[in-house]
Amino acid sequence: MKMVEQRKATLVYVAQDADPRLKNNIVRLCETMEVPITWSESMKSLGETCGIEVGAAMAAVVPEIE
Repeated sequence: MKMVEQRKATLVYVAQDADPRLKNNIVRLCETMEVPITWSESMKSLGETCGIEVGAAMAAVVPEIE
């Protein structure tokens, strides 16, 4: 959420099975900041995609700054 608020995120992945409060908050924030959202089937699969061993409710794509 911090990266979206700071306008650093270019895309946010959100797990469909994440806590509804978290989902609602990030979706609202992304809509306000005009950041696209891609839905992930589950927290487990999103965590695996991120290369971590635990589930992830959301993940932001933040480009590297040179």
